[in-house]
Formats: sequence, C-alpha cells, structure tokens
Amino acid sequence: MWIASLGHHTNKTNNEVVLASDVLGLSTLVDLLNNAAAHGETMSALLGPFYRANAPLCENGANIARSRTPGSTLLAQGRVMDLDGMPLPGAMVDVWQSSPIGLYDNQDPDQADMNLRGRFRTDEEGRYAFRSVRPAGYPVPTGGPVGHLLRAQHRHPYRPAHVHFIVSAPEHRTLITQIFVDDDEYLQTDVVFGVKQPIVGGFRRHNKPDGDRYSGVET
Repeated sequence: MWIASLGHHTNKTNNEVVLASDVLGLSTLVDLLNNAAAHGETMSALLGPFYRANAPLCENGANIARSRTPGSTLLAQGRVMDLDGMPLPGAMVDVWQSSPIGLYDNQDPDQADMNLRGRFRTDEEGRYAFRSVRPAGYPVPTGGPVGHLLRAQHRHPYRPAHVHFIVSAPEHRTLITQIFVDDDEYLQTDVVFGVKQPIVGGFRRHNKPDGDRYSGVET
C-alpha cells in the first residue's frame, strides 16, 4: 500500500517516488557507486529537484542575488583544476542555492526569476568568484507517504544549508556537487544522506575589512 501511495502522490510539481528514493538513501547510494572520487577529485552530490537550465551567464565576482534577499553576504570563490593539478581556464561553473529562508526562486513568488542562480567561466588560472547571500537549510515535502515514513521512523525532514554546483569543461567529466555550510545543525543527519566530509565548505566570517573585495562578507 505504501509503495502504491507514492504513485498516487506524484504529480507535475511533486515526484514522491524520487523523494522516497532520496530519504531512503538510495539516491545517494547510487551516486556513491557511480562517482567514487577514487583519484582525488571533488566528491559529487545529488542534483536535487530545483535545478534550472540556462541560468544567466555572469562576470566573475558578480552578485547572483537579483531581488531583495535579506541575509548575510556571502563571497564564494574557488578554482577548477584537472586531476594533475593544472588549472582549467574557460570551465563553466553553474551555481544555484536556496534563500536565507530556505526557498528557491521557483518556490517563492517574492523572488525574482533566476534569483540566486548564475553561470561563470573560469579565468586563465581556473578561478571563479561570485557574491550571494548565505543559504538556509529546508525541509523536504512531508505531506504525502514520505512524510508518514519519516514520522514513523522519528526522523526530521531537514536538509542542511548548501550551494549547488555543476562544473563542466570540454574533454572532462562533468561534476555535480553541493558545498555544505560547515556549522549547520543538520550536517550529521541530512534527511537524504547527502553530506560527505570533503564537500563541507570552509565558511569564515570577516568582521573587519580585509581589502575592498572582502570587506564585510562571509566566505
């Protein structure tokens, strides 16, 4: 009966079958089996249901908050390299995240279209950077059979705060991953079992000016 109810609760805006796979850990298990990161590459993570193709192409350092989105300022920066440690110039870095209240733009009518989304090309040293706001964690939908399962197991429905990434470059395997906020209370109990220690980010608060680029931001 429970399996049949997954189909009854699946519609255009909610895939209860995929959600069940996520909270049972099956989605993350498949990811681990197919992306073992055996050669030192960044570990992968689930794509998630809120990805949107064709996010705006932005200049490095641009702010992806396209509407008023109150919250702590976030500066994210990184470098894309191959397995030999050589930088990959011109790689595409596609990012998206939830708002400080835990909603994506396609969930929240108060956010501008494509808010907190952007695509960036790495420079000659493989570097990229963008400004945003610090994301918040959020619960998975609990109004259907998956919610009944979580309650029966005495489990909470929350995902820890994170930023999504898709990194791609010609002749290289595309990476889909998430970088998690390192002080989130749900890191150890992510409802979809998606947290892996190597992709927990190093978020640092800057309370004093550290040059024009870093003044008053969190990284």
